[in-house]
Amino acid sequence: MTNDPIRVLSTLPIDAAPGHEGTEACSVDNPASRVIRELLARVGDKWSMLVIGVLHDGPLRFTELQRKIDGISHRMLTQTLRSLERDGLVTRTSYPEIPPRVEYAATELGRSLSVPVIELARWAAAHHDDILNARDAFDDEH
Repeated sequence: MTNDPIRVLSTLPIDAAPGHEGTEACSVDNPASRVIRELLARVGDKWSMLVIGVLHDGPLRFTELQRKIDGISHRMLTQTLRSLERDGLVTRTSYPEIPPRVEYAATELGRSLSVPVIELARWAAAHHDDILNARDAFDDEH
């Protein structure tokens, strides 16, 4: 066995009951659970998946990317891009031109992440009314 959390994650058997596949991956018993939590936090933050989604179809310059993501500040886009680059989900390419040109693109790993994210978005859209009704009922009770 190795100390590399990604390799550990990929070699751990996950024998879960139907409907609970992957639950051991998030368990404290899994040495890779810290990495999993960090990546789930990245996926769940406000901007990362929007950036990945916008970059899915091809590279964009910073200003083009900012224009396509409503409400994101320059500072937040910079932080998000750096984090995504660190996680291997986005690449930054600087071209030696005048003026300098920098493009950001989703990596193959980043594009593969968009598949479950799109499914989650479809689930949210399909259950939008149910969620709003549940919230209203909860708020009425409390």
